[in-house]
Amino acid sequence: MYRFIFNRIKKIIPKISETELIALNSGNTSLDRSIFEGKVLLPTLANTKDLFDVSKVDKLLEKYGDETIYPSEKNKEIFTYIGKNNFLSLIIDEKYGGHKTSVKTMSSMLTKITTKNPSLGVSIMVPNSLGPGELLTHYGTEEQKDKYLPGLANGDYVPCFGLTGPHNGSDAAGPIDVGTVVLSNSKPVIEVTINKRYITLAPVSNLIGLAFKLEDPTGLLSEGKEGITVALIEADHPGLIKETHHNPLNAGFPNGTLKGTFKIDLDQIIGGEANCGNGWKMLMECLAAGRGICLPATANAASKVSTFGVFHYAMNRRQFNIPLIKMEGVQNKFADMLYNTWLIQSSISLTNNILDNDDKPAVISAIMKQQTTDRARDVINNGMDIHAGSAICLGENNFMEKFYRSSPIGITVEGSNTLTRNLIIFGQGLNKSHPYIYPILENILNNDAEGFKQNFKNIVGHSLSMYGKSWAFNNNILEKQTVQFANLANFIALKGGAIKRDQSLSADMADLLSNLYLGYGVRWYQQNNNVSEKLSSYCINRLETENQIILNRIIDNSGALKPFLFHMKKKVKSVNYDDNREVINEVINNKEIMNEIKKDIYTKDTVLEKLERLTNLDNKSDEYKEIYNDVIQVAEYPNK
Repeated sequence: MYRFIFNRIKKIIPKISETELIALNSGNTSLDRSIFEGKVLLPTLANTKDLFDVSKVDKLLEKYGDETIYPSEKNKEIFTYIGKNNFLSLIIDEKYGGHKTSVKTMSSMLTKITTKNPSLGVSIMVPNSLGPGELLTHYGTEEQKDKYLPGLANGDYVPCFGLTGPHNGSDAAGPIDVGTVVLSNSKPVIEVTINKRYITLAPVSNLIGLAFKLEDPTGLLSEGKEGITVALIEADHPGLIKETHHNPLNAGFPNGTLKGTFKIDLDQIIGGEANCGNGWKMLMECLAAGRGICLPATANAASKVSTFGVFHYAMNRRQFNIPLIKMEGVQNKFADMLYNTWLIQSSISLTNNILDNDDKPAVISAIMKQQTTDRARDVINNGMDIHAGSAICLGENNFMEKFYRSSPIGITVEGSNTLTRNLIIFGQGLNKSHPYIYPILENILNNDAEGFKQNFKNIVGHSLSMYGKSWAFNNNILEKQTVQFANLANFIALKGGAIKRDQSLSADMADLLSNLYLGYGVRWYQQNNNVSEKLSSYCINRLETENQIILNRIIDNSGALKPFLFHMKKKVKSVNYDDNREVINEVINNKEIMNEIKKDIYTKDTVLEKLERLTNLDNKSDEYKEIYNDVIQVAEYPNK
């Protein structure tokens, strides 16, 4: 019987490419595995150590907080400053002059810098994320580490990493530049032609990581490895062309192109010749953690500033003789802002803690990238509506514009959110995070019928357990829906390779998984910070409603499986108008909520500082009237 089942499953599982297999093996699992198991235990607080002096952040922002980084005559001065003050050394060991710091502190720093100057935030986060520094740390030879890491730590080297080109954007392993092993002066070298675009920091970098497909048609390599390979060259490398830059929506950070035809020595491959063909594995293992830190930090900055600024603006700005915050139309939009901002900052706190415990959860990183940037865009859009005329006119009182302009960038880069949601989160999660599916996949790939027998028994047992528990009454919202998700995932796994084609289903399952993770983030944040039980319950209840709508839609589209799942369908209760009224009263009366949101926002000498000051003043005082008349103004420019 098991041989028959083995052969049947072998036919229905999707074909898995080598690059997909490498991605599945990269990083590890954490709460994502627990959710697929149907039971979650929240982690304890991580012990962290920080070598970076965070007081330097305020000094940086006082000096360059209002500067456009690129194109600018000051960009060299700025990069010299951030290099010499250790901002590019956050992932480099002390041995090499680095100031390695915890994920929690790095995320906090990047958030604060971005609240004042998003272009400066990007310029600092890229060298401390996926790029030459991290690749050298994990895979470089000792000679490469000794040569480059001290220079990266002190800013002598400004790095960039060239991966994407015209034919491979979100499909990073798609048609990529090719390097061919040839003989030059009787020794093998790599001749490569590159055409890279969207490369952040390329215009200002002097140390360039390059990814290309290595081909060795005549067998000149002793290792005999072909495939994606990562090399390191300097800006003055003969044949390298850095002549043009892009302008991503006037966001003000360096981004551009790398082009040219040139030769690369084998010892310029990160890790040396032994790492020929290992580039995709190297990139995936670094990305497994990296995209869970930097882009969520930018989303956190945007949502925090928008929510903090709009709250104080709405508390004071009067129309029709009442403050905006008293209008239910404004209240409803602000409640949405508060909801998404709380989800973002809570889940970031949980994720940072997981990463500080030395986990590298690839699926959670994908969830965080997609969910935080998408939800931050919703926060910004609602904030623009409330800030209204002040939000559409450029000027120092407009705290929204810089985030509105740059929000599509975070949604697009490091794998577009459409791709991540429809294919990666649940597709990779099912194969990687499910406790038994990957072992079965390995058995199939290795033709291990005996191992398959045991793992098949395990998944049957798990499926029966989850199915039984999905019928049980459970008053705990998160626990109940976690079991329902685990049960549903087991049924959907029966589709095999069809899941890749059924992307609407995959996206809905991704949203369920993501919402559950966000819910546990809210619970974890409340347990560790005790800010507002009322706001935490409001957020979890809204997530429950979102999830029930998705569950109903999945079950309605489940075809022959529908009779087995109908018991999980539930009528979604109507929105209670009082819920938003109560959460608005809570944020007005519970000062700790806005104090938490204010954390990691740079407010000194900004309109945000003035708006907060208004809320704390007697609205009949002369000082109040003076500040009020100042903050409601929009900039005026002379006619030409």
